[in-house]
Amino acid sequence: MRRIVILGSTGSIGRQTLDIVRAFPHEFEVVGLAAGNNAALLLEQAAEFNPRYIWCTAPPSPLPAGAALLPMAEMAALPEVDQVMVALMGAVGLSPTMSALRAGKQVALSNKEPIVMAGATLKAAAARHGGVILPVDSEPSAIWQCLQGEDNHIRRLLITASGGPFRRTPLAALESVTPEQALQHPTWRMGDKITIDSATLMNKAFEVIESHWLFSVPWEDIAVVVHPQSTIHSMVEFDDGSVKAQLGPPSMRLPIQYALFYPQRFANADIPRLDIGVPWSLDFEPLQPERYPCFNLAVAAGQAGGTAPTVLSAADEVAVQAFLQGDIGFTGIYRVVEQVLSEHHSQPAPDLDAILEADRWANARAAELTGRAAN
Repeated sequence: MRRIVILGSTGSIGRQTLDIVRAFPHEFEVVGLAAGNNAALLLEQAAEFNPRYIWCTAPPSPLPAGAALLPMAEMAALPEVDQVMVALMGAVGLSPTMSALRAGKQVALSNKEPIVMAGATLKAAAARHGGVILPVDSEPSAIWQCLQGEDNHIRRLLITASGGPFRRTPLAALESVTPEQALQHPTWRMGDKITIDSATLMNKAFEVIESHWLFSVPWEDIAVVVHPQSTIHSMVEFDDGSVKAQLGPPSMRLPIQYALFYPQRFANADIPRLDIGVPWSLDFEPLQPERYPCFNLAVAAGQAGGTAPTVLSAADEVAVQAFLQGDIGFTGIYRVVEQVLSEHHSQPAPDLDAILEADRWANARAAELTGRAAN
């Protein structure tokens, strides 16, 4: 029996995680559920799974029978918890992720931002306290699966990108694209923020940073290739020239289940399967840097290290929300993030307090540039 906490239980990844729990009711005990402001859905989930602890930014009243309110960082470190699914959006996932790793937990991490903001700090905490990071994000999960049973003589990690909805859009037209257009991802159905990050390819740069820390691979040995079908989720090339790829339909259920049950695999009829009995093709294209300026900007911030990746993540979070609300244009996302990064004096080898302070500063500065109130 795996005793789990799900942080972000009302979001897309959180709901799909609970679907896995439903499919294997004798394998899991849900100890805690945490949500943002969707108290109504949290109450429904609590009634079904009977967690001992819940958290919500706007707590329901009355609380579910038998459940107590507990902040996420405390919930993630409970002695009776085996595994924590971090399915939150943005920087809010950093503190509970750190708390869980310091408590020696397995952390199934779908939330990119914590490891982008604080990769070195999280890895150090995991090593010191016996915590484990299990990647749930589709592309790092694919790399992780390809590395099973290997001796890690890696030549390159090859991360695939669909190219987003504007892969063929004339560059001059990008200035005027609308949020509705940017949210029409060609292959994946995801939350709004990650969908916009996929349109700018910021999301792919985050995966480069994520993979650098998760797999201890040098920056120069991580490449991104455009693969419009999103059938190959990522590949690993080894020193002998062999290339291993993980394939599947564009669905998050498999990486979620793989992390929850690692190292075991179980059949689940709810997970879509790749149909190799019909004609299909795999296409690859080089990434066009001029079409995705956020990508190189973000990778450079990751390589710079210190608090630069923290500032990158915070500025992007604010800029994406500003775009979704119509306060800036699509290409304004790059300009806001670039401006905030250019003003920041990165602090080398930051501790958690310095990282959180850099996040606050970048959030406020990006809010000033977009005319939004800081969070």
